[in-house]
Amino acid sequence: MQKPAFHETLEALIARDQRYSREAYGFLRDALEFTQKRQRKARAAGTTHVSAGELLDGFREYALQQFGPMGLTVLEYWGIRSTGDVGRMVFNLIEAGVFGRAEDDRIEDFENGFSFEEAFVDPFRPAQQRPANITLRQRKVAQKTG
Repeated sequence: MQKPAFHETLEALIARDQRYSREAYGFLRDALEFTQKRQRKARAAGTTHVSAGELLDGFREYALQQFGPMGLTVLEYWGIRSTGDVGRMVFNLIEAGVFGRAEDDRIEDFENGFSFEEAFVDPFRPAQQRPANITLRQRKVAQKTG
């Protein structure tokens, strides 16, 4: 039996759960691919599983790369307001058969991964207004996109 196309699966998923837009799910799929590509460079061939923390890190980096200072606005427009939303979307896609799941994967692993304000707003504030706890990696990504 052939798997339904991603867009067909999304239609059914969105009809059942309207919290997140089609674009949000498409972006999440792209962020997962981005994360997997990055991991392939760092890991042995054949390893494809991505943990919640790894996906959230890739999601954040990909959003900064794609949207720069508009990241928070775009994500909120799509219905994504926290890392918990990312987890709910992941598990919606797992239930729909689009994403796979390891036995120890839990939706709770996505809760409180990072603050959207710190991740998507703080890197673009003037240096004197930037909180001291921003990571060096976030600064580098912001400098590349800004």
